[in-house]
Amino acid sequence: MGLMNPPSFFRAASFGAALLLATQSIAEALDLTFPTQNRALLQGDGEGFYMFVDREIQGVKTTPWEGGQYGYVRDLKVTSGGPIYTRFHEGADIKPLERSGTGEPLDVVTAAGAGRVVHASAVPGQSNYGRFVVIEHQWEGCPYYTLYAHLNSLSVTVGQRVAAGEALGRLGYTGAGIDRRRAHLHFEVNLILSQDFENWHKLVFPTEINRHGLYNGINLAGMDAGRLLVAANKSPGLTIPAFLASEEVAFKAVVPATDKFVLAKLYPWMIRGDASGAKAWEISFTSSGLPLRLEPRRDAVSEPAVTSATPSKFPLSYVTKGYVTGTSKAPTLTPSGRNFLRLVSGDF
Repeated sequence: MGLMNPPSFFRAASFGAALLLATQSIAEALDLTFPTQNRALLQGDGEGFYMFVDREIQGVKTTPWEGGQYGYVRDLKVTSGGPIYTRFHEGADIKPLERSGTGEPLDVVTAAGAGRVVHASAVPGQSNYGRFVVIEHQWEGCPYYTLYAHLNSLSVTVGQRVAAGEALGRLGYTGAGIDRRRAHLHFEVNLILSQDFENWHKLVFPTEINRHGLYNGINLAGMDAGRLLVAANKSPGLTIPAFLASEEVAFKAVVPATDKFVLAKLYPWMIRGDASGAKAWEISFTSSGLPLRLEPRRDAVSEPAVTSATPSKFPLSYVTKGYVTGTSKAPTLTPSGRNFLRLVSGDF
């Protein structure tokens, strides 16, 4: 499942410059709207938009809404560098606006953009997402995937074409660790990492059944959905490359060039330099493992390796989703980091 320090906000100048560059090179604009009627985020009301989490620190119980945001917002650890939240949350947990007299959420969940339903999981127990839907969108000629989780009910089927604003189901609290009081829509905006996920899954998790095909949360890399919704609303010409241009790189890694490496094919805007004859790729990742840039290399490599990590006062594993350990001067991949890069590269 994709669920895993509070997210940073845009620096206006850098975002504006990135937006200008991206819109000059990519003509089509992003088609994205809010997936429920809750639009409190447009007024800067985070508490009115994000569902709180239950938190207990040193015996003190709190319900901070910040835990419903995208980013490292859960599982506090105290380190020599200070306190840090170490579990990454891949999406935005959106509060319901309407409830029945008994507290049942009534909000209708709608498609955040036009697209095709590629996955609809109607059995709550088959995923921590509970009942969930995945829609594929073609934005700027590239595939992106919105995910709608913890639904009470579904009203769409796989293969169905949907328009922006079309009903997908009703907001609920299906899935692990959620009760009625915390009912919410877990919403993600993702790109896809591999088209050969099933074979990778069999190798890495040989005793587990993958019930969700390519749309298993492991194979979907999410971006800050809440911030993206606000940015798309305020900047109608926005594109995904422009939005991601201000994201910070947490680490870089090199992987062998294989026929199964699909990032360069699906998201060519990531490529920096001449990709012809590439024998390896150096990939820039955010702290969550979201790829940002692809740099072709002429020297071959035999296996994935981390090439650099941004210095941090915290252990690298806490700021790289557990993929990198060691120090910024001598970073190394963890076993999970190696498996992750094999998924991305197709080298398995």
